[in-house]
Amino acid sequence: MACLLSLRTQDTTTGPAAARLFALADTPHAMLKLSARTIERAIYPVGFYRTKARVLLGLSRDLLDRFGGGVPDDIDGLLTLKGVGRKTANLVVTLGFDKPGICVDTHVHRISNRLGYVRTRTPDETEMALRAKLPARYWIGYNDLLVTFGQNVCAPVSPKCSVCPVARLCRRVGVRTSR
Repeated sequence: MACLLSLRTQDTTTGPAAARLFALADTPHAMLKLSARTIERAIYPVGFYRTKARVLLGLSRDLLDRFGGGVPDDIDGLLTLKGVGRKTANLVVTLGFDKPGICVDTHVHRISNRLGYVRTRTPDETEMALRAKLPARYWIGYNDLLVTFGQNVCAPVSPKCSVCPVARLCRRVGVRTSR
């Protein structure tokens, strides 16, 4: 559920919102006892908080009805849940179950292509290309590494190539201007 809250929301907002929500309800059964409005108030100011409140209630129902209240530990099972995409499914299996997965968000997709490591058009294509090319021992940490790097050095527009520690190895695919 915290993964769904994190979509399109900064970590500094997601953590406290998840803590407030889980203080009220920390199981799907307990979540269903809350109103959508109560969930909205708990998770505000996450992005799309009203929609996410409804999604969390539906997810809770689904987890109880189809999985006995547990969370599936495989990507295919997770993808059957409404609101769960590949990035979220990978995040849950890696962090929740310590299984290999590659979380591909906008940073991972952009930087993997910018470096010239893969040539893909979509995050899903990037995930599959990385699964084929990147050694599995690096899968789990790859997202954390590139998110931080993308936020601080390899920005979407005008990356800081002058201070980049891998500038010599980077093909700078799509880079028009840099600092």
